[in-house]
Amino acid sequence: MGATVHYYRELVKAHAALGVVPNIVMVHADMQRVLGDAGAGRTAQLADYLAKLISRMASAGAEIAAIPAVTPHICVTELVRLSPIPIVNLIDVVAQEIRARKLQRVAMFGTRFSVESQMFGQLTGVEVVLPRPEEISSVHETYLAMANVQHGTDQQYRDLRELAFRLIERDGVEAIVLAGTDLSLVFNEANTDFPHIDGARIHVQAIMRALVLGE
Repeated sequence: MGATVHYYRELVKAHAALGVVPNIVMVHADMQRVLGDAGAGRTAQLADYLAKLISRMASAGAEIAAIPAVTPHICVTELVRLSPIPIVNLIDVVAQEIRARKLQRVAMFGTRFSVESQMFGQLTGVEVVLPRPEEISSVHETYLAMANVQHGTDQQYRDLRELAFRLIERDGVEAIVLAGTDLSLVFNEANTDFPHIDGARIHVQAIMRALVLGE
């Protein structure tokens, strides 16, 4: 829910900046079902579930679709084939941003599924550094706690920030990919003092380009 609210607010602000009235259709997916299917590798079932949700939005007039979370993108290849309308793929726009910044070595913050799979193997041409197992568990648990309460705490911010600098110094990481929308509730341009890519922010920008420019 926190991710949906964040995207809604950012899209409304982006429309307002252009002097355009937003026309947004939303449907809320069952997070536990999504996490269960993703964790078990049931990509076909997950794609079918999400395609049905997208079909409902298309029936309500939606012309493009976007999923404001990284984990469901585990099935994006299957989902694109099933979806009745085009999908703005979050992983694609993250990969484009990495290439545009000429980064060659990044690490990720997000759910265990996203981190361990290196965003499901879709970040080609870049080395994705895996944190240590205990660090992946810590980020995963912190992320889910943030998602459940729809905001982050000061301690969660400090813990993740400390890990970011540790990965940069210890593992030579050039930037941290914030591969989870709820991280945008904690980190922003004003308080994030380590090199990073905010997946949610660039995804919203890509959605606006698709809406306004048809890209």
